[in-house]
Amino acid sequence: MAKARANVTRQHADELWYERLRYFQSRQDALVEMIREFVAIESPSDNKAAADRMGAFLAERFAGLGGKVLIHPAADFGDNLQINFSGHAPEKPVLLLGHFDTVYPLGTLANMPCGIAGGKLQGPGALDMKSGIALMFFAIEALRAWHGGLPRPVTVFLVSDEEVGSYSSRSTTEKLAKESAAVLVLEPAAGERGAVKTARKGVGNYMLNVRGVAAHAGLDPGKGHSAIVELARQIIAVAKMNDVRRGLSVNPGVIRGGTRTNVIAAEATVEVDVRITHAKQAARLDRQMRRLKPFDKHCRLTVEGGINRLPMERNAGVAALFKKAKAVARQIDWKLEEAAVGGGSDGNFTAGMGIPTLDGMGGVGSGAHALHEHIVISELPRRALLLAGMIEGA
Repeated sequence: MAKARANVTRQHADELWYERLRYFQSRQDALVEMIREFVAIESPSDNKAAADRMGAFLAERFAGLGGKVLIHPAADFGDNLQINFSGHAPEKPVLLLGHFDTVYPLGTLANMPCGIAGGKLQGPGALDMKSGIALMFFAIEALRAWHGGLPRPVTVFLVSDEEVGSYSSRSTTEKLAKESAAVLVLEPAAGERGAVKTARKGVGNYMLNVRGVAAHAGLDPGKGHSAIVELARQIIAVAKMNDVRRGLSVNPGVIRGGTRTNVIAAEATVEVDVRITHAKQAARLDRQMRRLKPFDKHCRLTVEGGINRLPMERNAGVAALFKKAKAVARQIDWKLEEAAVGGGSDGNFTAGMGIPTLDGMGGVGSGAHALHEHIVISELPRRALLLAGMIEGA
């Protein structure tokens, strides 16, 4: 008898979740239209006026959903946007984290128009991550409809400078994370299988500057000490810091130096991108960079920069959230996968603070930051369902 009641209960639960999925499927066209509206408002990180237009549009939409909007002004980037939603239960809020800036310069839409073809929605920022913002909106809207209001408080924080380091927004992100029970990051899913992200590499940038001694390359070649030659030797030393087996990569990516071919170069610079898998790698790598010594004693070295984001490691809090996400997905016979990725996000900040964080909750697609950036439209309903279920249960 007890087993029969359990089977009936299970059947009702399954029916509820499939009914919810159908709810989002019936709103798929409206969800796509919202994403198209977002993509149509170009919002490059380095254009405050454009980013602020996007922020104002989002503020109006979320206010219309019943959220209390708070603007966090930024001098050099777009203003950051916080929207608070109250809930029935007196619990800590779930923080929905994302960004509305893109890597594309103003005017990109002229050559990379937003459009639909082959079941895909294409356009600059469609995947990274304006579709994620739309999923936030529709998940909140659905929960309000299903429960007559949100079952718990929700904080939405949308930043304007994630693509360029989150310098204006990081302190607010960390403050809100401390006040939250969990953080769900609406960055794109990992790959077209739609895996959520349970680990991300830490990210850093260094600039190695060399000061040499200029001289005429023809008249006084022995009196000069080339910053370019010194830099070349330093680049080889930096490249030896790579340890791919342990997930540490060091990439000298941009070099500059010299003025004319007949002048022994007085200055040269290399910009270095670094990625780390474990937080403990940060201090060791930083020491290695700052202990570099000139091969030519007549040259001087200076090192600037450092680790901007510590890695998001798969700790107990992350694993617990993924377990809940798998349980939600299982309700509709969806085997949700997880992935570790090399890129960083604002989820690195919150996970590094020890706040349970699950990343990659956004759209499914490929081509982020590329001409073919797109999302798979048919995946939108179950991504919205997953987010709604996680807000309920996180």
